[in-house]
Amino acid sequence: MIGAPDRERVRSEAIRLRPLIAQHAEIVAEDFHFEYGFDDPDIDLVIVLGGDGSILQTARQLAGKKIPVLGINCGNLGFLAALSPDDFLEVWPRVCCGAFKVIDHLMLEVSLIRDGETICQQLVLNEVAVLGGPPYQILGIDLFADGNLATRYRCDGLILATPVGSTAHNLSAGGPILRRNLQAVVISPISPHTLTYRPLVDSADTVFELTVSEPNASTSVVVDGRILSQLLPGDRVQVQRSDSTFEMLSVPGQNDYRTLREKLGWGGSL
Repeated sequence: MIGAPDRERVRSEAIRLRPLIAQHAEIVAEDFHFEYGFDDPDIDLVIVLGGDGSILQTARQLAGKKIPVLGINCGNLGFLAALSPDDFLEVWPRVCCGAFKVIDHLMLEVSLIRDGETICQQLVLNEVAVLGGPPYQILGIDLFADGNLATRYRCDGLILATPVGSTAHNLSAGGPILRRNLQAVVISPISPHTLTYRPLVDSADTVFELTVSEPNASTSVVVDGRILSQLLPGDRVQVQRSDSTFEMLSVPGQNDYRTLREKLGWGGSL
């Protein structure tokens, strides 16, 4: 069991749910500080209590290990951790009897290349973004796809998102929502200076490369909401499909459209 630190609701729900979990499974570790190393080879499942940020942190901790995750939403919106605590109480016994599917979610690998050397790498579950900062000038960002120049964006930033991440920063920037099992990447400019720039969906097998012609002192590459590195002139940001995937449990009653109806108010008059 993993939970977001310093959240009272996570603590209280962990106390409430722990006895039911223990009735059907052995709890080998509880981590409310995001420190567990996942070195035990016999772990079958990770239960995450929190919001989508907690799922992203768990993905970083797993570091590519193929251990399925079940998210219980103790946060606000919760696209990834879509199962409420009460829903969990209902489905957990059935989950332990095998009533679930394990869904592989696309992950990307981002590499920062400087002077011909890779200086840092990171797995990406949601998105990688090139963002400006003070003095907030428009950036010139060149996008290459499989080694070919696609275009030079004039914008405040550029987002490359996975299907899982399409409902995050990409959505707020006006990008499309992708079904989670698609093998695709969406490219969304932030506040583009030219109206002809539109979000683009491409194959996940495409190798992308981003360069910024004149980065300022605050221009950075940001991975799943965290700064990976400042960008210097000549830096290249390479983004490609990772060999690792992020495994999540899908339980009866859960599906993408139900999540969108409930989280985005798509219910209408239903």
